[in-house]
Parts: sequence; structure tokens; C-alpha cells
Amino acid sequence: MKKLFILFVFFHFASQAQILPQRQRAVAIDMMLKDRFDHLLPQLMDRTGIDMWVIISREYNEDPVLRTMLPSTWHNARRRTILVFYRNKTDNKMEKLAVARYNVGKNIDSAWDKEKQPDQWKALVDIIAERNPEKIGINYSPNFGIADGIVRTDYKEFMQSLPEAFHPKVVSAEKLAIAWIETRTEQEMEIYKELVKITHDIIAEAFSMSVIKPGETTTDDVVWWLRQKATDLGLKTWFHPTVDIQRSGEALQSHIVSFSDRPKDKIIQPGDLIHCDFGITYLRLNTDCQQHAYILKNGETAPPDFLEQAFADGNKVQDILTGNFETGKTGNEILLKSLSDGRNQGLEPSIYTHPLGFYGHSSGPTIGMWDSQEGVPGTGDYPLYENTVYAIELNTTVNLPQWKKNIRIMLEEAGFWGKDGFRYVNERQTELITIPKR
Repeated sequence: MKKLFILFVFFHFASQAQILPQRQRAVAIDMMLKDRFDHLLPQLMDRTGIDMWVIISREYNEDPVLRTMLPSTWHNARRRTILVFYRNKTDNKMEKLAVARYNVGKNIDSAWDKEKQPDQWKALVDIIAERNPEKIGINYSPNFGIADGIVRTDYKEFMQSLPEAFHPKVVSAEKLAIAWIETRTEQEMEIYKELVKITHDIIAEAFSMSVIKPGETTTDDVVWWLRQKATDLGLKTWFHPTVDIQRSGEALQSHIVSFSDRPKDKIIQPGDLIHCDFGITYLRLNTDCQQHAYILKNGETAPPDFLEQAFADGNKVQDILTGNFETGKTGNEILLKSLSDGRNQGLEPSIYTHPLGFYGHSSGPTIGMWDSQEGVPGTGDYPLYENTVYAIELNTTVNLPQWKKNIRIMLEEAGFWGKDGFRYVNERQTELITIPKR
């Protein structure tokens, strides 16, 4: 009943284009976290073969995984926070312990009495020795930064404190850490739909006459409007938004300019094709979205057919990419097959799709980078798993004889991969937005 009540409250507010008050956000976050600990974590530990997971962090220098495990009222770890998750598969039991002076929320129980054992490391060793796990997973990884959270000092002190008999049992928890970060629950996916809708709604307002006055408004004006709108709604942007222009008579810029050195304060004019990159953080989840709009000229009621066709080519690349999703395929396999399929259809695609969830650029299979279209060693070799979300990020270059130049259709939408295949989390852009609205 509590779950249903919270979801009712969430959707009640979302349907009115409002954002949950902080207190109700906390309840929703803790509800989702409890579900992850109780139902998801045991499955992931069984899948990855790690029966004990030890996560160590100090305040303000948190392991990225530990940050996702803290209760809603904790903004950081406290002192040195050590979490121990022990999975006894034989007895189907799951222990969630904190070698800390106090419980970590309602999900993780304190297992350290400092008065009886003043040494925190020895208290941790006692927990390990008592359970005698087969594998002790620690968060270190050569390829995935989010799974590489233990710092040198903590690792050194942990290994010095751990009896040598246990040293061979210490392994990288990379696969478990990635699985925890990338896997989405049913509760999270219900809420994710609303996050994407909120993102789309903000972009729709930004790309309207209420914000853009052709001949006056600059790209930077729209960028800062997006930032301010998110702040006014009580949201955060996890990266600085961008807005750029493609128009007749101006050469197509390189990817480096497009991604990192866009001209600022360009005045938006009738006949421009404008593009934004915008994402929010809310309830610990992130969105990442790129959309296009066309500024109608006097007398126009719709964009030119050649721009509509160019945009349709962008949708085709999306369909090719997501049509190649298959559980167990690596990011590099999906990338190379999709690029080949696109070129065989006469397109000029570039694909740089990334996992999305607790982090904007999250852990999981990397499916290309804009400057690594031949494949990405390491992160691109990781396989696709079900119940994961991706920013379907890509572009296609289209030649426009009418403009005597090439343009780039750059798209990005949140997509979900599950047992029933691929779907967009909450729709995608399939036609150009027009300013004014048609």
C-alpha cells in the first residue's frame, strides 16, 4: 500500500507539471532504494558470483557506487563509512551491514560497537572472518571509473589489516558495481517516464515564442533560460546545456567545435535549424536529450521538405541502432553492425550512445564515442544486459543542395532495453518543432 500511495502522490504532482516537495522526494528515493537492496542486490550478487561486497569511503571523497546507496537524508558518507553486503545463497539470506557507529538509514544496520572494538579495521576483519566468504569484492576497475571507487589509502589499510589467508579471496567487484549502477527496477522505470516527460516539456517551452524572439534572442539566452528553468523547478542540470544553429551559407563545423567550442550569443533568425542538448537530475536519476527546432520564415507554415527528410534520416539511424540491440552483444559489436547497416542504406551515421541512470555518463556498454567510431576498448567490450537505460545519442550527416552544404541531425533520447526488447522511455522526437508552433 505504501508503494502505491507514493506512486499515486508522484503521478498526481507530475500530472500537474509540478515537482515533488523535498519531503516526498525523500520518501520516493528511500522506497526505491529499499526495493533495490531487498530484491535486486541478491540477484546481482548471485549473477556475478561475489558473496561479499565491501565498499569503503570517507566523507566528501565517496565511492560513486556508495553515493547511490546512501539514504535520502545523507548527502555524504560520514567519517569513514564501510558497507558490507554478504549473500548466503545456500540459506537464501542477505546481510547489509555498516562498520560504522550508526545505521545507514533503514536498510543497512550498524555492526560496529566501538566500545568493544575500538579499531574499525579489526571490526571489519571480524565480520569477514566470521562469515568466511568465497570472494571479497572490492571496487577497483581499470576501465570503468564509477566502479573504481576505492582510494589508495583505504585499499592499503584494508589489505594490511586483512589476514593473509583472505588475500587470495579479494577480487575486483567491477561486474557487480556496474550491474548495480546500470540495472533499473520497475519502480524506477515508472518514475523515469515522468523525468523524460519533464525534460521534453522544458525543451518544448524553450523552443517556443515565449522564450525565442527571432532576430533578438541569442543561443546563450536560451541556454541560460534552460538552466534557470531547471533551478526554478527545484531540479538540477548535470551538465551545462548547449544550443546551436545550422543555417544556409555557414559551413558545417567539426565535431570538436560542435561538442566543446560552440559559438556563443549567435542571434536566432528565421530559417535557422536550432538544436539543444539538455538533461536534468531528479530523484537520483538523469535524463539526456537532444532535439531540433526550425524557425519559420514569413509565409511558411512548415519546415522545408528537405529539412523534414533530413530529420527522418536521423530517426532511421536511431532505428538501425536500437534494432541491433541484443542481450549479450558488446557495445562494440552493436556499434560496428549499426554503422555498417547505416552506410549500406546510404546514410552517414556517427554513434556515441552511453548508459544512463544514476549518472549521466553511466557504467555499462559504451556504444561508440564521437572520436572512436572504430570501437572503444574496455568499456565498449562490456555486454548488453536487460533492464538497462541508454542515451540513444548519435547523428547523421546530410547534404542539402538547397543550402549548398552538409548539416548534422543530432539526436538523443532515453531508451530502455528489457526482456520485451527496446522501447523509448517516454517517446522520441519524430518531427521538427517549429517556432512559432504550427
